[in-house]
Amino acid sequence: MAQTEPYSLEKLYDQRFDATERSRKMALWKELCRSFFQKYVKETDTVLDLGAGYCEFINNIRCAKKYAVDLNEETKSFAAPDVEVIMSSATDLSAFKDGTVDVVFASNIFEHLPTKEVLMEVLREIYRVLKPGGSLMVLQPNIHYAYREYWDYLDHYLPLSHISLAEAFGIVGLKVREVRPRLLPYSFKSRLPQSTFLLRVYLAVHPLHMVFGRQMFLLGVK
Repeated sequence: MAQTEPYSLEKLYDQRFDATERSRKMALWKELCRSFFQKYVKETDTVLDLGAGYCEFINNIRCAKKYAVDLNEETKSFAAPDVEVIMSSATDLSAFKDGTVDVVFASNIFEHLPTKEVLMEVLREIYRVLKPGGSLMVLQPNIHYAYREYWDYLDHYLPLSHISLAEAFGIVGLKVREVRPRLLPYSFKSRLPQSTFLLRVYLAVHPLHMVFGRQMFLLGVK
């Protein structure tokens, strides 16, 4: 998050996900990393999880160096021992030198930014820290397909579609290599998928994405 919220992030997410839901989410993220995201990440890579939250992605992806960036103090308690947690705004990646990161992963963070100006600031910081040939992976709700439920969360501010986000990538110099307008259901509270087996089936059967997909996936390369 790039701004000071008018509420406690810890209280907000404690209310949104109970311990049982967090445990289920972690299991689903483990499967997501294994069945989908790992093909974009090499085991020799340095990976930065921006807005890492409960560290579901960074804990489960296989790579050489792992960094989690978030403003929520709780992130430290959820990070695995091999994850270095940096308490910082998404607009301030000064802990990283230019061209030192292979992959930046941003899941469900850009919709929380207050303005498009802040989004561009974040993307420029990401571009700066990426190595030449490094990549940015974004997973988040697509306003084009989730225009009703997009505003059901108190901390959603910025509406983005696969088209507008691809434009933003291009402005900062990222080459758009892959766009999936509809990948996952809107949230982990959705009806599908509710188990690792169902998730594995869902990811393999692409027509299901066209029916249930409300979250987009974009891959940009420096």
